[in-house]
Amino acid sequence: MQIYNTLTRTRQTFTPIEPGKVRMYVCGMTVYDYCHLGHARVMVAFDVITRYLRQRGFDVTYVRNITDIDDKILRRAEENGETISDLTERMIAAMHEDEQRLFVLRPDHEPRATGHIGEITAMITTLIDKGYAYAADNGDVYYRVRKFEGYGKLNNRDLDDMRAGARIDVDEHKEDPLDFVLWKAAKPGEASWPSPWGEGRPGWHIECSAMSTCCLGETFDIHGGGPDLTFPHHENEIAQSEAATGKTYVNTWMHAGAVRVDSEKMSKSLGNFFTIREVLEQHDPEVVRYLLVASHYRSAINYAPSSLNEARKSLERFYTALEGVEVTDGETLEVGPGDYAARFTAAMDDDFNTPEALSVMFDLARELNRVRQEDSSQAEVLARELKRLGAVLGLLQQAPDAFLKGAAGGLAFSEDEIEARIAARAEAKKARDFTEADRIRDELAANGILLKDSREGTSWVVDRSGGS
Repeated sequence: MQIYNTLTRTRQTFTPIEPGKVRMYVCGMTVYDYCHLGHARVMVAFDVITRYLRQRGFDVTYVRNITDIDDKILRRAEENGETISDLTERMIAAMHEDEQRLFVLRPDHEPRATGHIGEITAMITTLIDKGYAYAADNGDVYYRVRKFEGYGKLNNRDLDDMRAGARIDVDEHKEDPLDFVLWKAAKPGEASWPSPWGEGRPGWHIECSAMSTCCLGETFDIHGGGPDLTFPHHENEIAQSEAATGKTYVNTWMHAGAVRVDSEKMSKSLGNFFTIREVLEQHDPEVVRYLLVASHYRSAINYAPSSLNEARKSLERFYTALEGVEVTDGETLEVGPGDYAARFTAAMDDDFNTPEALSVMFDLARELNRVRQEDSSQAEVLARELKRLGAVLGLLQQAPDAFLKGAAGGLAFSEDEIEARIAARAEAKKARDFTEADRIRDELAANGILLKDSREGTSWVVDRSGGS
């Protein structure tokens, strides 16, 4: 298995520290607002990675943290007139709802920053004792960036270049502008915890160093996150953790690609910023998940009406192939599904190449369509294999009818009315009244229902191509 390592900027053969086991940490959400599409990208990307590693037989321990104390949370709670805990609990519940709707499995552990204050202050104390950190006279504690020899290695940045671009505040308490905060002294009325340096709260970067090593050990296999975290967050994590332990922090660094909206960067200032729940009000969750899976996890994704329509059509191809094929949970039949599983595995072993894996699944769906009329036993085996491979990507777990007709409730006709029109069309065709048959077909099409004729009869699907 090959995985692209952000640290080395190369694909490398993945060899876990402990044979058969994978320890993975992914930076999670800062819970001051609803999760947006960028969060969905990271959620789904590492959900697929976790699912596949487990399918390959690895015992995966997946940790994704929650940042439940920082400046944004303090400001938002004050703006809302609610307590910090009320805000964070509400946003955490919403996050879990969002990921459940996107078929994202919960991580094995979900540590919260406020639950690890002891580990955080202990790590800061170690850094001070080793000379990598210092307490300033304003009550803050800072990390000495120049003290750590390898600083900048994740992002291939030179310290002097960073120093030249650094902003120096007039009231700076740092020894060097590049130094970053480990512990923030509390302002009057702010949430705080006791520490050797006075009342305060942790800096963002130290939280992840403490929580990851607490849950997974001083060195672990994979650390992941969004594309915006490589600098300074993950760079600072490396500096803190390796200075504190004297060991390599992480063997493989992985970063998901960004989400763009109509080919522009998603941002609130551009008015193209969407929360997950806003998107799911308009689109089937599996369609959104498919869009997120269809691009390689390291590639940028373009979120646009056209891309969602293509995602919908792709899923319809799979579900149409599965429709009407009885798939049981009985013993595997003697007829095998060919080399589809091997090709799927080869694709996913190549840095989790989901576009190529989906290409294999389309080949499988085409073969299923070819044999379904000729050999029901072979069709069942192929359908079972298609659903099994789909499950690795978190797809194709609905009943085909449920997906293909899922939007009927929002259409002009009920399912009974649609079926009545299909029956009337069949009678018209039987009477060779093709004008009436075409009229019924066109009427349904104008209202978002597409008919599909086959030797087995006429089925229908909801046409989403006019959606936004």
